[in-house]
Amino acid sequence: MSEDIRSRIRNKELWNKIVSAEEAAAIIKPGMNVAVSGFTMSGYPKAVPMALAERMKKDPFKINLWSGASVGKELDGILAEVNGIAKRMPYQTDKNVRNRINGGDIQYSDIHLSHMAQMVRYGFMGGKADVAIIEVCAITEEGNLIPTTSAGNAATWVQNADVVIVEVNTTQPAALEGMHDIYMPLDPPDRQPIPLVHADDRIGTTYIPCGLDKIKYIVQCDIGDSLRHLADVDENSKAMSGYMIDFLKQEIKQGRMPKNLLPLQSGVGSVANAAIAGLVDSDFEDLVVYTEVIQDGMFDLIDAGKLKFASGTALTPSPEGLQRFYKGLKEYKPKIILRPQEIANSPEIARRIGVIAMNTAIEFDIYGHVNSTHIMGSKMMNGIGGSGDFARNAFLTFFFTNSVAKNGTISSIVPMCSHFDHTEHDVDVFITEQGLADVRGLCPKERAKVIIENCAHPDYKPMLLDYYERAVKKTGNAHSPHLLDEALSWHTRFLEKGTMKI
Repeated sequence: MSEDIRSRIRNKELWNKIVSAEEAAAIIKPGMNVAVSGFTMSGYPKAVPMALAERMKKDPFKINLWSGASVGKELDGILAEVNGIAKRMPYQTDKNVRNRINGGDIQYSDIHLSHMAQMVRYGFMGGKADVAIIEVCAITEEGNLIPTTSAGNAATWVQNADVVIVEVNTTQPAALEGMHDIYMPLDPPDRQPIPLVHADDRIGTTYIPCGLDKIKYIVQCDIGDSLRHLADVDENSKAMSGYMIDFLKQEIKQGRMPKNLLPLQSGVGSVANAAIAGLVDSDFEDLVVYTEVIQDGMFDLIDAGKLKFASGTALTPSPEGLQRFYKGLKEYKPKIILRPQEIANSPEIARRIGVIAMNTAIEFDIYGHVNSTHIMGSKMMNGIGGSGDFARNAFLTFFFTNSVAKNGTISSIVPMCSHFDHTEHDVDVFITEQGLADVRGLCPKERAKVIIENCAHPDYKPMLLDYYERAVKKTGNAHSPHLLDEALSWHTRFLEKGTMKI
């Protein structure tokens, strides 16, 4: 064993617990609840899951896998390849996992990300975690754990699990220490208000409390996170970002928010990253972020001198962005804090500090309902993630999508969503590359007109308007007029044309 891992383990008594990934994986048994660190491809264990997958190839069995959010191919992907996952929660993005879910091999529970940790602590998930596997960059003298690029649910997993396996990832800089703020609320009836009123408040510890006795094994890992490249900011994304910026400027003129805005939340992915990146060239300064994931666009804002502080639960940049972060760690670190996801995504905090929530949709309908998870109402894409945590509780909630998909053969604005994740009660503003619909205070029929007029693609606008007008007439001007058979056929006709497969 190299001295490098020992230099990250500050208590020499723990050196006796250093084992191979294979030896650590051997304690995982069929049917166990295995809880892992990691959130959106960052800070997840790799060596032990890969060893576990090799065992499953020889002796097939399944486990239940719990995480913070999505994790990389060395965990989700490889375990799905060997059909080693019985149940998965609360969020995923791996193609192999998605195929197993939609093929019926994996039972998937899609859960609000702020809810997962407390639901496990409450005992709602069929027992506690049997084994927790946590990636760290160091272990303290007291046996506490210094996380790497995410906080996620790791603190609750350590608290809840019978056995803790620690992966010391030597590709992650030890200088990450100090960037985390680990705070876990008490559970009802003993819960107190979370004592956080500003995005840069520190309320916890820089480490995950663990202790020497709870650590069963320590494994060295020298594999980096499998991050994904972000798509270039295209003209549609620029247009959407521009509509949002103009809208926010009007809100300031109306006296509804300060000139440096309110804390920004942005979902994961290229569209959300583009919305943040668009602020770099805007007039806004002294911005603050309170979100889940910190992506490349936030580094752009820091470099431009426009971002005062960013609070999240994970660093999820592109591969290039991660190297940029490592290179500028000394400058970035004082402006970034990573918290457990039940704090980063806390509805209580979002409401208190007045978050501006920006998330993406697969489709939304003319009355303001959003589908962000299911293709054609049946096939799971990724999951609701943290969008629901913020959407219902934000000061202002935006949802973005391109107005069409599949090269224009499918409209992303439909009469009725094929699946509902966020209702008409949760969203304030819809944005596509065609325009912006401010639906605050509007009744359903008013929303329909504004959404069709401002957000629909010209190729589909007449069809949507025709549907709406006939629905109004046939239902006798009902509150939310629908032609139910036609609302469903709007989706099924894409199946008939062969432009969408489920």
